[in-house]
Amino acid sequence: MNRSGKQDLYESPDYFLLDELLSDEHKLIRSTAREWVKSAVSPIIEDYAQRAEFPKQLIAGLADLGAFGPTIPLEYGGAGLDYISYGILMQEIERGDSGIRSTASVQGSLVMYPIFAYGSEEQRQKYLPRLASGEIMGCFGLTEPDHGSNPGGMISNIKDMGDHYLLNGAKMWISNAPFADIAVVWAKDEQGKIRGMIVERGMEGFSTPETHNKWSLRASATGELVFDNVKIPKDNILPGVSGLKGPLGCLNQARYGIAWGALGAAMDCYDTAVRYAKERVQFGKPIGGFQLQQKKLAEMITEITKAQLLVWRLGVLKNDGRATAEQISMGKRNSVEIALNIARNARQMLGGMGITGEFSIMRHMMNLESVVTYEGTHDIHLLITGMDVTGINAFK
Repeated sequence: MNRSGKQDLYESPDYFLLDELLSDEHKLIRSTAREWVKSAVSPIIEDYAQRAEFPKQLIAGLADLGAFGPTIPLEYGGAGLDYISYGILMQEIERGDSGIRSTASVQGSLVMYPIFAYGSEEQRQKYLPRLASGEIMGCFGLTEPDHGSNPGGMISNIKDMGDHYLLNGAKMWISNAPFADIAVVWAKDEQGKIRGMIVERGMEGFSTPETHNKWSLRASATGELVFDNVKIPKDNILPGVSGLKGPLGCLNQARYGIAWGALGAAMDCYDTAVRYAKERVQFGKPIGGFQLQQKKLAEMITEITKAQLLVWRLGVLKNDGRATAEQISMGKRNSVEIALNIARNARQMLGGMGITGEFSIMRHMMNLESVVTYEGTHDIHLLITGMDVTGINAFK
């Protein structure tokens, strides 16, 4: 139920006529996703966020949109779309809520992508169509309690027992974990090499305790992955990769989606603020007529426009197979940074109303505090760019 009784009136800003760079298919995908968000997400999302509950009924709609594995080929149940289409989908979904976009990102970029890119043909046939349809849901286990920005330090490990492996360890801050049917997990073998594997719910010794008391991503389910002597069949190991390049390749896919997605949250906050500024009257005129409010709105639309150009160009490079990890890193960091700044300024413009669930701004602001940290923190992404331009590693 839409407790505020308000309609979702969102219109996306396009100050530099970027729509002219999009194909008819791109625009159709965008309008389909936007209408779904307006009808299925906006009316319920504040209520679910307040209750800290994931709206599971949205899974079917996300699958119908092609939001699970949009770039995965049709033969495996994916939508077979290009990377600009993938970006547009993430932008529209995060415009609704970052947590709902996280669910889609994890399923597509962090579960389906590694199975497609690194898995065996048998693994692709077994899992991908069911993941694409939302019949089963997945999660991605990389981050550990003591190893966030330094995933190479992980202590989760597998031991070769002859006909199977024994997996021990724990992962935390895992989106989708509480309800996931499978987990793509990264652990070190006895030679210290990082290997990927598919862990299935129901395997003895595998549990997924939920993380409670979050102030951010409240409409998204987060949990831990705990492995206590879990028997992993050798058929469940991803054969196509070893080392950190496996999980980092997945993160590149997800970070690309976040670059577009966080921009969607920024655009929603801007749209809310500009609409409010035209309607809210103080001192005898709409607040949009005052210089300080115009300054805020002018800076918002400028940063949004710059970010729109950046992610569009990134999408073109990604389609050509030329986008570097460092370029994707810059896109992720920039979009999240401008989104947080825009959310904070928009909140101020709405005064006390800005902290209520009648508007989306405060929820976006709290969600973005997670987005700025996950898939590489703001500082780590700065250092990735710093290392790229200087050739000197500042991590160690």
